[in-house]
Amino acid sequence: MTFAGKVLKMHPAGLVLSSFLVAIMAGTVLLSLPWATAQGAIPPVDALFTATSAVCVTGLAVVDTGTFFTRFGQTVILALIQVGGLGVMTISVFLFRWMGRGISFRHRMAMQDVFAHTPREDILGLVRSIIYFTLTAELLGAVALSNQWIDDFGLHDALYHGVFHAVSAFCNAGFSTFSSSMTEFGDGVVLNLTVCGLIVAGGLGFPVIHELYRWATKKEGRRPRLSVQTKTVLWTTLLLIAAGALLFFLLENSNTMQGAPVRHKVLASLFQSVTCRTAGFNTVDIGSLKDATLALVFFLMFFGASPGSCGGGVKTTTLALLAAFTWSRIKRRQRVNMFKKSIPQETVTRTMSLMLVSIGIIGVVLFLLLLGDTAIGHEASAPRGAFLTYLFETVSAFGTVGLSMGLTPQLSTWGKILIILMMVVGRVGVLTFAYIVVGAGTSGGIEYSEENVMVG
Repeated sequence: MTFAGKVLKMHPAGLVLSSFLVAIMAGTVLLSLPWATAQGAIPPVDALFTATSAVCVTGLAVVDTGTFFTRFGQTVILALIQVGGLGVMTISVFLFRWMGRGISFRHRMAMQDVFAHTPREDILGLVRSIIYFTLTAELLGAVALSNQWIDDFGLHDALYHGVFHAVSAFCNAGFSTFSSSMTEFGDGVVLNLTVCGLIVAGGLGFPVIHELYRWATKKEGRRPRLSVQTKTVLWTTLLLIAAGALLFFLLENSNTMQGAPVRHKVLASLFQSVTCRTAGFNTVDIGSLKDATLALVFFLMFFGASPGSCGGGVKTTTLALLAAFTWSRIKRRQRVNMFKKSIPQETVTRTMSLMLVSIGIIGVVLFLLLLGDTAIGHEASAPRGAFLTYLFETVSAFGTVGLSMGLTPQLSTWGKILIILMMVVGRVGVLTFAYIVVGAGTSGGIEYSEENVMVG
């Protein structure tokens, strides 16, 4: 069988993973070119790390993006962010349809797995609307950001920075051409709200955006009822943003934001609440946050964005299902109900498995990071303690967030490889890897007589 034949027979989960790996390899080669860096060279592991971080829309950087890379190198990173945010499969399907070529059944199934919570016939229409919505949102964001920076940088550079940050924000990447990320622009109301708006739009999930658009543009007859998926995503996102901003304000009011104007405190709290879940931009020094605030950031990074979006994490719907499951057990109810609908038991079970496996992966990688860097005598300096700093880096990579307490540039080669693996797992998804490793089929297994075990 030819290579093309093997690709066509590959499981949709394998197609998704393979597409990301191909993009990462291509990005690594391009970033290794002499004219991609100011110095004319970059260590191979650093090129691989940067390409992975861009394709997985994470934002962790071992070198300063704004000074280490040339405009060519930054443009490569920008292209990788766009490809990674939309997904290689999404772009390829769109281009095939645009050229009038047919789409294979497995490509359709891959799109179905990524962008639809229930089977739908208009999956290609959804893909097309994803592309159009993305380009429109990024264009509007680029115009707004460029207008804010035109007095500081001039028209040409303002347009460049505006486009770069609009794409990076919408794709929840967190890459910035500024060495201090967005800390110099913490007082800009329009700038902060624009970046937050792009991050939220990119993190809601394309199926939710598509459903909201169809609901809002319905002109004749009764508007279609929003699905449980859309309602769950909207309410959970709203609660996380509001609660995160309030808690950040209360915790950091007398710390990193001490003495700042009230407007700055409100904007900084809102910005961090939004960006901590998936994006990785920051307007305050993350390394100076209180331990309690870092615990809040851990929580936001772990759950991340919503399914079918540009962001990572175990997703907002997982948090909502866990809360609904806990409430149903407290009320001694067998079924998990949300918005007057019962959630399939298989979905609830998958949610529990996802949580346990995700926590297990983070724990294993953290252990290997601490063990590896200590064993080779390269334990990075960590003012807040190695455990906390490495844990923050691991969760940030898994959630494809990109925030760091300053550890990333100090990672050893071993540490960089582990974080690379975490970024890939976080972007592609734990369940996708599970399908690849154990297969998508289910088996009833052997059923024995029951015997109880004490728990709790």
